Amino acid sequence: MFSLQKFARRTACVLMLAGAATAAAQTYPSKPVRVIVPYAAGGSTDSTARLIAQSLANALGQPFVVENRPGAGGTIGHEAVAKAAPDGYTLLFSAAGPLVVTPHTYPKLSYEPIKGFEPIKLVATAPLLFVVNSNFKGNSVADVIKQAQTAPGKLTYGSFGNGSAAHLAGELFKSLGKIDISHVPYKGSAPALTDLISGQIDMMFDVLVTALPHVKTGRLRPLAITSPQRASLLPDVPTMSEAGVAGFDAGTWFGLLAPAGVDRQVVETLSRALDTILQRPDLRDTLVQQGAVVAGGTPDAFKRFFAAEYDKWGKVVKAAGISSQ
Repeated sequence: MFSLQKFARRTACVLMLAGAATAAAQTYPSKPVRVIVPYAAGGSTDSTARLIAQSLANALGQPFVVENRPGAGGTIGHEAVAKAAPDGYTLLFSAAGPLVVTPHTYPKLSYEPIKGFEPIKLVATAPLLFVVNSNFKGNSVADVIKQAQTAPGKLTYGSFGNGSAAHLAGELFKSLGKIDISHVPYKGSAPALTDLISGQIDMMFDVLVTALPHVKTGRLRPLAITSPQRASLLPDVPTMSEAGVAGFDAGTWFGLLAPAGVDRQVVETLSRALDTILQRPDLRDTLVQQGAVVAGGTPDAFKRFFAAEYDKWGKVVKAAGISSQ
């Protein structure tokens, strides 16, 4: 009898806790929400996160406060979210690099790179622009491939860091184009662009928002865009596939995630709010001017996309031998 009473009390306790969790999810959010960004303030991920956080605050009636936790390729910020309580009051706004590239270059992580998070919404995608300096002897991707095949390893491409989206795009180009070009990593886009403009390096894959001003002044020449579709800001520039590198699809993307185990109602609340937010013309125009394309979709669709990107870039990292050690 005692054991049955003890079991009954435990069962009642579990039901009470479950009921409390469900009630909390139904009233979510009832207090400020932290949105952790694994980069320093000022970059494209940070600026997009702040735009989305303010929009969520306006839509849901509670502050969504961006907290920058940079370092170690994004793993510091990711660890903070993965180990946070799965109550919806600590979220992650991150980009493709820390989510699907860094885990393959850092062999020892204190969190599960996929299982540690619950995807909520793929917010936007951002292609890269393949550019060469104005003195480069060639006007097309085919010209680059021909030169690279003639002199393997001689041509150089810059990136804004080892393991960055720009680096991975270059490695994908090497693989699909069957060429050998040399990678030169920099601590950010600005110093890489400076050397590209001066002719210290030959080419680069860069985000539109930073490369476009130099294209407009004629200091850089655009050869292709890395997305499957042309960019609205540069409609005359072909995609890499159109330029002769079939199957090329690279760039970065931004998404909102929560710690694994978060209540599904919290996920749905945030997802529905973002569906409305991402339809706003002013927000869409702002993202377009930053070189991004609004994505959207369901949480489950984002989960599938996340897993596919993780596998895709893991293969590129392994083939290229990229490591953060």
